[in-house]
Amino acid sequence: MTLDSSKILGCIGAILMLIGSLVTSYTFGILDLVGVILVLVALNGLANNYKERGIFTNALYSLVAGIVGVVGAVAAALYIVFDTTILTSLLQKLYPSWNGSWSTISSLSGLTPNTSNITASDAMPIISALFLVLVVLWIFTIIAAFFARRSLKALSAKASVGLFSTAALLLFIGAFLTIILIGFLLIWIAVLLIAIAFFQMKPQPEQPVATVAPSPSTPTPV
Repeated sequence: MTLDSSKILGCIGAILMLIGSLVTSYTFGILDLVGVILVLVALNGLANNYKERGIFTNALYSLVAGIVGVVGAVAAALYIVFDTTILTSLLQKLYPSWNGSWSTISSLSGLTPNTSNITASDAMPIISALFLVLVVLWIFTIIAAFFARRSLKALSAKASVGLFSTAALLLFIGAFLTIILIGFLLIWIAVLLIAIAFFQMKPQPEQPVATVAPSPSTPTPV
């Protein structure tokens, strides 16, 4: 894969990630996924061109950390909902006539919740459980951003495009601040800068072909 094709793939992938983050409810994250794959393929090509495998391997570690974080958070949420009594106990206090079976959960839509017997201590277990899930997701988001930052900084050094390094810093700060939501805006801006940085990349200058000077001829004795 040439540097130009990697540059184009990376730019398209970053743009798809930007658009996908705005229309996730309509595309179910498909655009984001395609964008991430294209950027990963582009980084692999650039790692080969610049002979710096850290550009790709750190990006791959970032993707793996993100997947592990999402899967772990979903698994923890499902465990809380279906394998513990935290949620069912709260729902039974809200709907005293509910029998506690998930097979009849649809019947709650026609009932009026009774909040008179709900106290803060009743809601605290579900709040604590949800907070734990968010903390797990937050930690893996930071880990993923750490490896993404290493990949982008290596690319910035090899491609001589400082915008990659700026995007790396914004991405890392944004990952820390996702706990207060403003981090998502910083991450979106970081992805925008990555798209611009791919566009700013210049082709590698052609290396001059080395010529071998002819050896001086030895005069023939008369």
